[in-house]
Amino acid sequence: MANLPVLVVGDVHGDLERLFQALKPYPSAEWHTIFLGDLVDHGMFGVGALRYARDRANSTVILGNHEVAMLWALRDPARIGWWMSLGGQRHDLDELTRDAPLQAWMRERPALVRLENGTLLQHCGNDGCTALMEPADSHLLNGINARVRDLLAHEGEATLWDVLSGPNIFENQPMRLERWLEMTSSRRVVFGHKPHGGSAPQHHHQGRAINFDGGLSRGHRKYRRASALGATVAPLDR
Repeated sequence: MANLPVLVVGDVHGDLERLFQALKPYPSAEWHTIFLGDLVDHGMFGVGALRYARDRANSTVILGNHEVAMLWALRDPARIGWWMSLGGQRHDLDELTRDAPLQAWMRERPALVRLENGTLLQHCGNDGCTALMEPADSHLLNGINARVRDLLAHEGEATLWDVLSGPNIFENQPMRLERWLEMTSSRRVVFGHKPHGGSAPQHHHQGRAINFDGGLSRGHRKYRRASALGATVAPLDR
């Protein structure tokens, strides 16, 4: 995948039909597709979106806060009502309950991915993952991703939900952006999490921070308008 151009997919939120439309111009064999998380909730086909992202050739899938919430509801039935208040679809949870391999795959998703060109990709536009750092980490990203997997394996969803659910702050706090990029040895960060309202991915601070959540899903209660497909799914410039 290292030699393929990168295609970024922001928050899908269960709208599989629009995802298929957005990906039509980008054959999987010709692109390294990176999904930024939040494939589930709001729309009707969250589990379908997860399976598609998992099975699409040359793809990388990052963990989003809504995947964490769904796994929490799966483990603890007392959280189901809370999860449904976030847009969770009960039929999706029932489907996931019957698919142990998909559950295991979800629990192995990374929170952070850095490309060879110095691009850092993550779900939300903030530095919340600093809460998962430890002084002994010789490789920061590997350490954080290992901690994410450990939290999902040992009933730590509450901690992870807090880390992955904070507001996007990079567009308005350039000093924190620069500190995060320095800490992660990155030249720019790409994220989703909060719809930007534009017709294309939104660039901030000369492209040092790029938001790919264009509000793709028609199922999202706050963003029901039909947004431009290219606001969420688009090639990443080199």
